[in-house]
Amino acid sequence: MMKPNETDGRTVVLGLGNPLMGDDGVGLFALSQLQDDWFLGSDVEVVDGGTWGLNLLPVLDNASRVIVFDAVSIGQAPGTMVELRGGQIPRYLERQKLSPHQVDLRDVLALCELRETSPGELIVFGVQPERVELGASLSPCVEGQVPAMVRAAASQLRAWGMVCFEHQVAHA
Repeated sequence: MMKPNETDGRTVVLGLGNPLMGDDGVGLFALSQLQDDWFLGSDVEVVDGGTWGLNLLPVLDNASRVIVFDAVSIGQAPGTMVELRGGQIPRYLERQKLSPHQVDLRDVLALCELRETSPGELIVFGVQPERVELGASLSPCVEGQVPAMVRAAASQLRAWGMVCFEHQVAHA
C-alpha cells in the first residue's frame, strides 16, 4: 500500500469539458489535437475526463504529474490563454469560478488533499471562454488558442522527461 503523499510515477494529461456547450469543450478539443498530432510515449496516460466530476478521483490519486486542459473563466478577454500551476489553482478555485467544472475539480482536489494523495505536480492550461451555450461550436478566438495550449503541454511533458514529439506531415 502506498504511503500518504507517495506518488506512483504516473503522468496524466486530462481533458475536461462538455463539447455540446460551446467553448466549454475546449479541453477535449485540445486533448484530441494532442493525441492526433503528437506522439506520446507509453508513460503518458491520456484521459478524456469530460464532465466526470468525482469519478476523476482515481485518475488524480497519487499521480506524479498532471496536466489539465479546460475552459478557464477568470475574467480575462475571451480567447486569453491561461496557465495555472500548483498553489495558484486552489486560490482560483476558492475566489471565483475557474471553469464550468470548478466545483467538481475543487472537490476532487480537496479529497486528494484530505487523503494525502494529491498529484505531485498539477498544471492547468486553459482558455478564457467567450460563450458557453448549448449547441454552439468553439468560438474562433478560443479555437485559435488550442495549438498554443497543446504546444505548452508538449513542452511541459518534455521538460518532465516524457517522450513527446509532433508527427511529421508528408507534403505532396
